[in-house]
Amino acid sequence: MATDKKLAARAREAVEREPFARRLGIHLLDCAPGYARVEMTPTEELSNLFHMVHGGAIFSLMDEAFQVACNSRGTLAVALGLHVSYLKAPAMGKPLRAEAREVSLNSRIATYEITVRDEQENLVATAQATAYRKKTDNFFHES
Repeated sequence: MATDKKLAARAREAVEREPFARRLGIHLLDCAPGYARVEMTPTEELSNLFHMVHGGAIFSLMDEAFQVACNSRGTLAVALGLHVSYLKAPAMGKPLRAEAREVSLNSRIATYEITVRDEQENLVATAQATAYRKKTDNFFHES
């Protein structure tokens, strides 16, 4: 498995190349085995009918952190489920950070807690996520 430094570099490159993350302006800030932190600054393009940050944009930020965290051990992992609770409407144009932390891990299933906070560290949303770990290496795996 890659060292944490190599892992973070590979993950950062992958997120920078990912079309969906680029489209939403999501950037990887930190990555370690079972952990990821990403950031996005919502723009008007990501607003809902009420000119607030769309829940789908917040969900996507959480899903990106989850995707990186659950794949950070070098095994291909895919989402089985993500349950989100929205707690506070964030300000448009202000950075949001999502942090995914591994809660449990076995050979096939891993679970994560994900939080989104604004720049004042106010809790915006939380999620519980489950990933299925395939028996295949992913691109984080060091050959």
